[in-house]
Amino acid sequence: MNELKNVLTIGRYFKNKFGEKVYKVPISISGFTCPNIDGTVAKGGCSFCENDSFSPNLQEKKTKFKLNPRINENPYLDNQLKQLELQFNATKQRLGNKSGTKKFIVYFQSFTNTYAPFDTLKALYEKALSFDNVIGLSIGTRTDCVTDEILDYLKELSKDKEIWIEYGIQSFYDETLETINRGDNVENMKYWIRRSKEKGLNVCGHLIYGLPNETQEMMLETFKQAVELDVDSVKFHPLYVVKNTLLTNEFRKGRFTPISEELYIDTVVKSIVDLPSHISVQRITAGINDDSLLSPDWCRDKHTQMKKIRLALEEVGFNY
Repeated sequence: MNELKNVLTIGRYFKNKFGEKVYKVPISISGFTCPNIDGTVAKGGCSFCENDSFSPNLQEKKTKFKLNPRINENPYLDNQLKQLELQFNATKQRLGNKSGTKKFIVYFQSFTNTYAPFDTLKALYEKALSFDNVIGLSIGTRTDCVTDEILDYLKELSKDKEIWIEYGIQSFYDETLETINRGDNVENMKYWIRRSKEKGLNVCGHLIYGLPNETQEMMLETFKQAVELDVDSVKFHPLYVVKNTLLTNEFRKGRFTPISEELYIDTVVKSIVDLPSHISVQRITAGINDDSLLSPDWCRDKHTQMKKIRLALEEVGFNY
């Protein structure tokens, strides 16, 4: 039997670069939102995004204060800095006890983490980089929420730290972006991905397979175009339906059928087979195991999905 070819997972990338395991610590800071939720570019958010527009329970819990780049001051910054420190320390302690991990990247994960006044972003990013054993940042955002000022600042940080910017691409088809209420377009996404690369930043692109009306050929074409932009890493996600979303209505009316497990696995495998060896993979699937998931049921068990995808990759000569 021929030896399997290792997929460049993000874990292998970090191990190769830093000589030891590096863990991304996910952080969620209250007050962050998105221009697609607050009405700046669209209303209601992307069709698959759970948000308080659709849920009375979420409305009760939501913080009244919401960030955006146009506000002059942020009276909640001290609280946000405390949140950041508490979340980081809790995860660091758990990981240190469990696996002995000593190097960390702070991952600003929830919502759009460049959609705030520049001073707020600087304060949060620099606070994160001040923690012991933090070697860098990974910042989840949208391509319509970055500026040259932000990218230039991140470029400066990248001289001493490992800096990643993660863009939700989802699809490179404008008709799909319109269908999912994205509030962005392909031309703009490609422009800011190129700008980020020109400034020497590490770019991770998030791709969703199973978006409304997309064929496998369209999914693979989006993947191909991401590769042509020379992103440094990719994350693959299946589209699943949760409660309190625009997609909930489409699903319940029979207007949307989620991707099958077989088609999803086949599309991910075809993508990884064609992935250049220098581009890493940070995620091959996603799911949620609680009563908010409406469909598909196979997205309840991420570990089973991972096992099936690994086996499918082994059959074509790859080790994930």
